[in-house]
Amino acid sequence: MGLNLNKISKSFGEFTAVHPLTLTIPECEMFGFLGGNGAGKTTTLRMILGLIDATSGSITWNGKTLNHQTSHLVGYLPEERGLYPNVKVKEQLIYLGRLRGMSKNVAENEIIKWLDRFEIPQYLNQKVEELSRGNQQKIQFISSVLHKPELLILDEPFSGLDPLNVEMIKKAIYELKELGTTIIFSSHQMSHVEEMCENLCILQKGNAVVQGNLNEIKKEYGKKNLVIHANSNLEYLKDLPGVVTYKPLRNGCELQIENEEVSQLIFSKLESTQFIKKFDLEEPTLNDIFIEKVGAHYE
Repeated sequence: MGLNLNKISKSFGEFTAVHPLTLTIPECEMFGFLGGNGAGKTTTLRMILGLIDATSGSITWNGKTLNHQTSHLVGYLPEERGLYPNVKVKEQLIYLGRLRGMSKNVAENEIIKWLDRFEIPQYLNQKVEELSRGNQQKIQFISSVLHKPELLILDEPFSGLDPLNVEMIKKAIYELKELGTTIIFSSHQMSHVEEMCENLCILQKGNAVVQGNLNEIKKEYGKKNLVIHANSNLEYLKDLPGVVTYKPLRNGCELQIENEEVSQLIFSKLESTQFIKKFDLEEPTLNDIFIEKVGAHYE
């Protein structure tokens, strides 16, 4: 059953932030949810969390309406951080765990496990403000999963983390999914969404402009990326039929082309005297699709 959004909308006076949106996210899935500034993404997440009421439509989790009585089933890592800087890590996490129905002892045991896992057990009795930004982010993540939610909403979970810690958090997210947690995942880093999510939705001005399986979306998009490395100037390729964009590289170029057939035309046009070091046809990226549908980079 999972999470079901049935024709939900949200208006503020005469302004409609989210137009009727229908979305189903099955249990145990990691679902990508994207949108630029003003797209309606944050408003939709707040409706799911019950922080604001939908103007119309309904939201259910496994057939139950999400409200204060079901808040223990949901975990939320907001883009804007919400930790208390002057409170010690242990006290803060126990407090947040008890708000989600955990006993003090159970919460404390879970805290120790997570701190050990993230290699920061020494910060148990330190104030949040004394931690680096990356370690604060780890504490924020722990606060969202401590009570073992069935539905987990992650908004920019990798913010402030170096590559090693990104992989650490990423591994934890994958394991939560394998244990049965349904995850709504949103990130400015489209490569992360592309890697981790099978299905996704992109909002623009309150409407779903892209929705469905990522592989199917790429097939429908049609266009391909072609990377060529050569020992001579390739600028003449930009004028060939079927070449949509041309980007010069230090040792060649990157082209966006209309379809695979265009790559064969390009290959035949490459001068026989050239030494081609690389000729790589690639699927379009999620960022390519976002730019076309929304008209700007996500960042």
